[in-house]
Formats: sequence, structure tokens, C-alpha cells
Amino acid sequence: MAEMTVQIVTPDGIKYDHRAKYILAGTKDGEIGILPGHVNIIAALEVHEMKIRRIDDDNHVDWVAVNGGIIEVKNDHVTIVADSAERERDIDVSRAERAKLRAERELEEAQQAADNIDQVRRAQVALQRAINRINVGSK
Repeated sequence: MAEMTVQIVTPDGIKYDHRAKYILAGTKDGEIGILPGHVNIIAALEVHEMKIRRIDDDNHVDWVAVNGGIIEVKNDHVTIVADSAERERDIDVSRAERAKLRAERELEEAQQAADNIDQVRRAQVALQRAINRINVGSK
């Protein structure tokens, strides 16, 4: 059976290290599906839920909330380097929901001020990350 090694690395260390037969990731250019034997690539990642189908069982899927970064595919070794990443089992959904509410408030305040585009962008990213964590944590 063809397989790949998948590692997700953050500043806190390795967050994921398993063998897989399929990966779905969200890049800046859209979603990309990766199978063993995929051409070597490097791509920028979006804040997105990553789907990893493990080799041990067709129904075994790991979901990981990845907050941007890069993906490198080279000779059936997939490395994701991200600022942060969390597996579905590690996400506290109620905490993520509180972060979403906080980000929505901050976004509304920043849009009303209308003079600080950076503040609006930071609030948008925080909201996007919170929604991503909720989606993955609710799988």
C-alpha cells in the first residue's frame, strides 16, 4: 500500500506525526488533495481544516485546525510548518466559541472606528481562526 509520512510542526514542536494515504489542505490557491507519489511542491496555507486519512483504516480520519503556514511535499514526506495547529481531540470548543464572540466584538469595534485597517484585519484573522477551531473541534 502506498503511503506518506505527515508531520505538522509549530514553534511548540511536532503536533502531528503519522502515516497517511490522503491529505486535503487549504492553500492560498484553493484546496489541494495529496496522494502518495504527488509531485514535489511548496505552497502557502490558509487558515483551514486539514483532513488526513490514516493508513490503518479507511474510516480513520484525523482533522487538524491549521492556522496558515506552508506545506512541503517531497518524496512522499509531507511537512506542514504553521504558527499553530490543533488536532480535533485537543480543541476546547467552548473556549473557541468564546474566542469567536470576542473576535466578533473586536471586529465590530474596529469597523466602527474605521481608521485602523490593521485592527480590522487582526480581528478578521482572529475570527477566522476561532471559526476554524470550532469547525474542527465539532467533527
